[in-house]
Amino acid sequence: MSLVSPAATQALADWLERQKALKGASDNTIEAYRRDVLGFLSFMTMHKGDSQWLGALARVSTSDMRAWMAATRGPDLGPRSLARKLSAVKSFYRWLAEREGFEPTAVLAARSPKFQKKLPRPLAEDAAREMLDRVECQAREPWIAARDTAVVTLLYGLGLRISEALSLTGADAPLPDVLRIRGKGGKERVVPVLPAARRAVDEYLALSPYEKEQKAPLFRGARGGTLNPRAIQKVMEQARMQLGLPASATPHAMRHSFATHLLNSGGDLRAIQELLGHASLSTTQAYTAVDTARLLEVYDATHPKAARGRKAG
Repeated sequence: MSLVSPAATQALADWLERQKALKGASDNTIEAYRRDVLGFLSFMTMHKGDSQWLGALARVSTSDMRAWMAATRGPDLGPRSLARKLSAVKSFYRWLAEREGFEPTAVLAARSPKFQKKLPRPLAEDAAREMLDRVECQAREPWIAARDTAVVTLLYGLGLRISEALSLTGADAPLPDVLRIRGKGGKERVVPVLPAARRAVDEYLALSPYEKEQKAPLFRGARGGTLNPRAIQKVMEQARMQLGLPASATPHAMRHSFATHLLNSGGDLRAIQELLGHASLSTTQAYTAVDTARLLEVYDATHPKAARGRKAG
């Protein structure tokens, strides 16, 4: 039996539906929100010793928030995860307060725990090329080796997330000059396709024992079903150990590498933002591990005032 009142449960369901309908949140994001807010509501019920109807939720105090954060934080939950939970609770409360007409200051004023943001760790250009070569050597069956190489080539050559690469269907092949990718939150972006990526996919399809079907997954598992992301993760684990690369050399690191290497070659930050499908430029800056010197260099070379300053000097 749920500790949370029917009214609070329904409010949570309504908020989640709004997140999905208006903000395009993915199923995984919606499930994470549901767990985080439901955990908060359950704690408040136990903490106050009574079922938390909407009126009681409006009276959550600063000390109640401190108690929840202290109880939630522990050896198995670091500050980053607690900050994510608090963000979900605040978002829910903003919506609930507007709907029910109460002041959510105590919840919204709760300070998020400080944590060191982890910068992505891209591979060096030679390491990325070696990874592609080594991935091809892992499988005994040629078609599986070609499949794995094609997937990793899409991660590095197009900057795709592994989920995006594995969501491609037979209708997407042969790869066109530009590929429409539906990313997080249902946001669509257009990504140019490199000839090397197209060739890798063509080679895989030529060797695959399974017929290409318009609505079936482009990349098949050994038995013909949908390819599990774990298969690509595992083959990259094997390759990185053979190459002596760190544990950070994951499928997602290939996407980091795509962005970083583009930037190092003079790519425009805004263009890279579009290619990655980021809503915020600040996300792209972290993704590509942009350092201050590089940003100042771009600023000095492109900003009108900086240019005028050089002429004046």
